[in-house]
Amino acid sequence: MSDIKNSKAWLSCEKISKGWSSDEKYKIVTNDGQALLLRISDISAYESKKKEFEIVKKYSKLGFPMSQPVEFGICNEGRSCYMLLTFVEGIDLEEALPTLSEKDQYLLGREAGRILKAIHSIPLCEGDIPEKTKRERKLSQLQKYVDSSYLRVENDEIAIDYVKNNINLIWKEAPVYQHGDFHPGNLIYMNDGRIGVIDFNRWEVGDPYEEFYKLEGFGIEVSIPYSIGQIDAYFDDDIPADFWGALAVYCAQAALFSIKWAEKFGQKDVDGMVERCHRAFENYDNFRAVIPKWYDAEMKKKYI
Repeated sequence: MSDIKNSKAWLSCEKISKGWSSDEKYKIVTNDGQALLLRISDISAYESKKKEFEIVKKYSKLGFPMSQPVEFGICNEGRSCYMLLTFVEGIDLEEALPTLSEKDQYLLGREAGRILKAIHSIPLCEGDIPEKTKRERKLSQLQKYVDSSYLRVENDEIAIDYVKNNINLIWKEAPVYQHGDFHPGNLIYMNDGRIGVIDFNRWEVGDPYEEFYKLEGFGIEVSIPYSIGQIDAYFDDDIPADFWGALAVYCAQAALFSIKWAEKFGQKDVDGMVERCHRAFENYDNFRAVIPKWYDAEMKKKYI
């Protein structure tokens, strides 16, 4: 790191091990007490990381608390590239939510929904719009799960058929800039009670409805009221019917493919995804329903 600009002014450098990103992450504290986040990637990722930094700049103008871009460059004698961002102080929202009242969880979900809607409001650069939808990719990922016979869960044909028969329900909305991994694990509960957003490294351009399937996988296991609030506020309390159909397809596909995806991280993560898969089957009544059992349309009447 010695060839990173101003690194001599760093007081401390603490490695961050949490998360599934391939980036090396460090919390930096400068001599004047400023906290920064350093992300280091292999130089082969230079172009994609440079683009990520440019996208983070776009997001940083929206006015919500987040990891603000500071600097991008090359380090490690040309073998790595790096990104410096401001560090969002607080605790992970997934840790904070279970300690809060149901009302506060729901209202934080609404705050998150408004943030996500703001991200999706950024005008797209024409060169960033993909030529194809992600339908083909989702089916290809599903096939990878199907081909992994030893990982398959009981009665998975229900979800497999549901995805194949309803794949055209996704990517009907105009594409948007996505956060790419928007769930309580990538949000910070700040000291002032607001939400800060981190980890934009999975950004892409795609269907706005795709951002919501991680509520099924990671949101509801820490807070159902939060998950409901995120949906309610994003749609200004008027959820379109086509959202539920698209979300069910995303959840069915992710419930299965995530098992295969987790394989490279070890059996513990695979087991976790299998458990989430079973829960998705239950919440969607084996995909005979499109609105999950956990969604309560009446919650907003209690708290707003």
